[in-house]
Amino acid sequence: MSTTRTRGTVRGLPEWDRCAVMGVVNVTPDSFSDGGRWFDTTAAVKHGLDLVSEGADLVDVGGESTRPGASRVDESEELRRVVPVVKGLASEGVTVSVDTMRARVAEKAVAAGAVLVNDVSGGLADLDMIPAVAAAEVPFVVMHWRGFSESMNSRAVYEDVVAEVLDELRQRMDAVVAGGVAPERVVIDPGLGFAKLAPHDLALVAHLDELHALGRPLLVAASRKRFLGHVLAGPGATLPPARERDAATAAVSALAARAGAWAVRVHEVGATADAVRVARAVEGAA
Repeated sequence: MSTTRTRGTVRGLPEWDRCAVMGVVNVTPDSFSDGGRWFDTTAAVKHGLDLVSEGADLVDVGGESTRPGASRVDESEELRRVVPVVKGLASEGVTVSVDTMRARVAEKAVAAGAVLVNDVSGGLADLDMIPAVAAAEVPFVVMHWRGFSESMNSRAVYEDVVAEVLDELRQRMDAVVAGGVAPERVVIDPGLGFAKLAPHDLALVAHLDELHALGRPLLVAASRKRFLGHVLAGPGATLPPARERDAATAAVSALAARAGAWAVRVHEVGATADAVRVARAVEGAA
């Protein structure tokens, strides 16, 4: 089922012979996963380099938490957090993406060396984002999104989550391309955990192969998310802390790789780097 042809390539980025591993650097004090650990620029750059040494193919730098209920930071603060880290990693030869919903942050990050813009709103949060990405001629991750963190849980209502996510992603992808972003630079992301409850996330993971109908490479970002906590805890039990969900994350990474994902976005790289390589070996033996 999973082949390099299915996985796809992204114009402007390296080509990998397997599912790529995107490591996460949260330059925030309030991330659900590791808030505050990499808030200092020097620590964040070092962490990004450590992720590369552990097997990350690219590093995603973000300065605004998107956990459920999180409040937004102002633009100047996001710039202060993100741009020096992007510049520091890019200067070391790291393939860097920027995780932002703001066009100006995307522009400044690209100028500092980022080669991919990862916008969890798919260009909906800032109407200047699509023209900015089109002008910069960099790849763009279009994620399924129904609203900002403060209200997204109330929007987790679906009759058929797979069909609805597919349809809404198609509409958003069409809008991004109509706005000037080259189709071959578009990556899609089903938005696990964003306006979705655990059963919705699990259904999407079970049907990742159906997203190939959109014809673009697929990024899967399941790392440490709440639905994995529900799986590990069982009904009615207390969820394990985010950092105790890395083995479960690696399991989803293997499933995503086998389903033809272009990349997986994770906080702990080592286990997932192993998982995607095993998945590739199984593909080769099939």
